[in-house]
Amino acid sequence: MYKILSKKSLNDKVTQMEIDAPLVAAKAKPGQFIILRVNSGGERIPLTVAGIDKKKGSVKIVFKAAGSTTEILHHKEAGEDLCDFAGPLGNPTKTDGLKNVCIIGGGVGCAIALPIANEVKENGGRVTGIIGFKNKDQVLLEEEFRDCCDVFYLMTDDGSYGEHGNVTVPLKKLLENGERFDEIIAIGPVIMMKFVTLAAKPYGIPVTVSMNPIMIDGTGMCGGCRLTLIKDGKREIKFACVDGPDFNGYEIDYDEAINRSRMYKAFESHAYEETCYLFGEKPD
Repeated sequence: MYKILSKKSLNDKVTQMEIDAPLVAAKAKPGQFIILRVNSGGERIPLTVAGIDKKKGSVKIVFKAAGSTTEILHHKEAGEDLCDFAGPLGNPTKTDGLKNVCIIGGGVGCAIALPIANEVKENGGRVTGIIGFKNKDQVLLEEEFRDCCDVFYLMTDDGSYGEHGNVTVPLKKLLENGERFDEIIAIGPVIMMKFVTLAAKPYGIPVTVSMNPIMIDGTGMCGGCRLTLIKDGKREIKFACVDGPDFNGYEIDYDEAINRSRMYKAFESHAYEETCYLFGEKPD
């Protein structure tokens, strides 16, 4: 069993937990993920590592209560246990040698981007951070990003906080004004990562994106997390859990990834609503 050491609400729907998992903490690196089960009869869900304390032997996870299992997890409290917490899985984000990096996070993806930004900063690199949300109420981890970024932009789609617009607005301005990053690392909704890649393409700047498709076992056996890469006009199948989750942004078939992410939307919405009713809540 894995004890929940602490629980913190980052906004109305997003929760941060610190889990006692010394074996995972000893090996985990930014960009990797874990798979957990809340209870023995529950489903397996992947969550990216959002923080590591090797001395304490703990791992932070950040999640949005948007599905059945995350809703159940949301109702767990500090001191309670999780059934399984397996990892680290996937490949860590490569930051060695990066001196000038633009790290872009969208929504809950900011929790994945933050430890990567911290690692680049700790290695002596210069970090430009751009984080984006739909509105003021969904903003999270603002101060943590400000602390580790040399240049920082906070964007909201409706202009209710920070600057008005999506994350590509400041990115395009920076690139048009001659900024040349060693790499752009984008983590968030697939559609966001697609347009970040399109914005960077005319300048030939490397783009790394973190893909989080449907995933079950996390070992490459189920095939649920498959992605199509396009290299030199040829299509190649990869699995996000073992080949990723980081990929060359210019090679992803984004339209296919978006369509696959919608395949079980109706089923997931129904399961989420049923779980909300069990807790006496009204689903969004």
